[in-house]
Amino acid sequence: MGNRIRAFEERTCALLHSSAPSGRSGRVAFWSLLTALCLFTLRIVPGIGTGLRAWSWLALLTGLFFSVPAIFRWMRWKLLWRLRNRLFVTYLLIGVTPVVLLGVLAAGAAYVLFGQFANFAATTEIETQLLQLSANNESLARHIQHALLSTSGALATPHSGRSRTPGSGWAQSGEIPPEVQTVIDIPELRVGLYIDGKLRPFPVPPEHALTSLQSPPGWIKDGFRGLTLDQEHVFFRAITREKVNGHTLTVVTSLPLDAGFLGRVASGLGKISLLPKVRIAENGVEYNQRDVKTSAGVSGSARGAVATPVPGKPDSPDDGAAFGGTLPKGTGIFDIPITFPTTVETVDWTTGKRIAVVALVTSRPSLLYQRLFRESVAIGGGVRAAIILAAVVFTCLELLAIFLASRLSRTITHSVSDLYHATREVDQGRLTYRIPVTRHDQLAALSQSFNLMTESLLRLLQEQKEKERLQSEMAIAQEVQANLFPAAAVRVGELELHGLCRPARSVSGDYYDFLVLGHGELCLAIGDISGKGISAALLMAGLHSAVRAYRFASEELFAGGTIDSQIGQLQDAQGNIIPREAFRSPGNLLRLLNQHLYRSTQPEKYATLFLAYYDAATRVLRYSNGGQLPPLILRANGSVVRLDRGGTVIGLLDNMFYQEGSVALDPGDILVAYSDGVTEPENEYGDFGEDRMVDLVHRNRSLPLEEITHRVMQALDDWIGAAEQPDDITLVLARQH
Repeated sequence: MGNRIRAFEERTCALLHSSAPSGRSGRVAFWSLLTALCLFTLRIVPGIGTGLRAWSWLALLTGLFFSVPAIFRWMRWKLLWRLRNRLFVTYLLIGVTPVVLLGVLAAGAAYVLFGQFANFAATTEIETQLLQLSANNESLARHIQHALLSTSGALATPHSGRSRTPGSGWAQSGEIPPEVQTVIDIPELRVGLYIDGKLRPFPVPPEHALTSLQSPPGWIKDGFRGLTLDQEHVFFRAITREKVNGHTLTVVTSLPLDAGFLGRVASGLGKISLLPKVRIAENGVEYNQRDVKTSAGVSGSARGAVATPVPGKPDSPDDGAAFGGTLPKGTGIFDIPITFPTTVETVDWTTGKRIAVVALVTSRPSLLYQRLFRESVAIGGGVRAAIILAAVVFTCLELLAIFLASRLSRTITHSVSDLYHATREVDQGRLTYRIPVTRHDQLAALSQSFNLMTESLLRLLQEQKEKERLQSEMAIAQEVQANLFPAAAVRVGELELHGLCRPARSVSGDYYDFLVLGHGELCLAIGDISGKGISAALLMAGLHSAVRAYRFASEELFAGGTIDSQIGQLQDAQGNIIPREAFRSPGNLLRLLNQHLYRSTQPEKYATLFLAYYDAATRVLRYSNGGQLPPLILRANGSVVRLDRGGTVIGLLDNMFYQEGSVALDPGDILVAYSDGVTEPENEYGDFGEDRMVDLVHRNRSLPLEEITHRVMQALDDWIGAAEQPDDITLVLARQH
């Protein structure tokens, strides 16, 4: 069942030219999206898709959720596989990201700075209005004091028994003094007059009379000026107290911070929102929702003073919030609204506690800029022009940096693309492809290095082919040379022979041969050509051919040559009889070979050669040594005989004669013929030496000749160790039975 499901997934994804999902999340996403597709299809069918809306959207969202890792991997592969895209993303992270962060930081700092400046302007304007109203209140209090004194002459003391109601003259005349008229020009202003804490009539219009406050709160001792919080509304109240003939004159001015007042404050600034219920306490922001109860009687104590509803209170929502001013349209795309909170210090009218009420000031950079430079327009214009110029310069520099970075990235990506294309060409075997180089930088040097590398590869491949050809030819030469040596051990009568030649390189310059003649006769040859390698091997082949040619030619000549039928002897051109023994003479054969090599090779070429003729009937070995290391005969009794009679090397000097020697071989005697590659290998203990070779053969003389040869070779390998074989090794053994 699982295999069928997997096969269905593979076939479905193959239709979309995509690979089948492998992980658990991928398979969940696949089946969720397939289910969503089926459900959305069923919703189209009337009467079937009812109630499937929620399930279809749930399946779709599930599929999309589990597809996020796959989508992310696909986007990363598609978008970031190309080096150009990677560099572009790198430039964004390195170059653009700091600019964006600095821009965001600058925008945030500018937002805070503009907001604080707007708050400062608003609070400064409020302070200016409050100072002006406070000065008017003090002026009004002094004027009332002077008017009371002039009207009553001198106010009676509380013990005089006579007193007049202060201000009664104003109340009867109904005239509003000019000083009072100046103060009440503000429509929302309320004025109250108190003598000894009692509210007294005052000649102001009814809408300006402060009648809701029967007595100032008890926490006010001398005077007061500031913002107060009364019944969740903010008022400006100024209180001035004066002494008049033992009486206390109190003048109270109250102005609500409503839309009108805030509108005057926010003129040319924007919009101000006052939120009395949002306050800053010691532990953070709090939202006060307590209901303020009203009472008809208000005591003078600070704790018991309860404010009554204020007639003419500004129209506002129940939470006491006030909004004033208007925000004009922006002058540009960057002239955005800036809203920043601030706090307004107020005093609770009933308790005297200080409360920070939150206000929001909304303005625009253009309005703040005009307010900042309204006293110096020329300087403001210059600053604005300098800021715009700096922004333009920075933008141009950023664009120039992006342009230069793109050009540099293009050179990098172009070089990488060239290298990628070149590697594909090389991978397909086109080693003659070269990258066009037109620049002079490190990437161009890399391309040139790649071209040099492909040239070297092409040359190496050609050399490799040539080397393989030479190796093939060397293998053929090695095979041909191996055929020149005797294929197996040879036995002539009671004499058993075995030889081995191991080249130091592919082919050898050493030579040995067993020429078995008729009638139980044998010609034994062993030699060493000067040098190594191909030249020595070629000369060795020539020597091998010459030995066999001379030896077999003499036999053929004697067998079918010019023979006198009367006497049955071989004659030369002058008629002289040539004895048969002349063709069995090793010395004579060495003389002929010396002349042949001397006349057919370079002067520096020569060879050492040992030739021996063995007759099985007599067991006599006749020999002649032409510069070869003397072979040894290990007698059965332990004595050693050196076969050193002969002459110098062959091929070096002309007209040389070689002496001969003979020796009889007794049963058990072993002939050991060898090249210098057997005795001359050395290590830290010195040469392998002749004595060590003789001792090995003597100790193993009872073994077969092939085994004796193997043990000598093993001893040589142990002596040489890991070093390279210095010379060709040739060893020939012959044992008389």
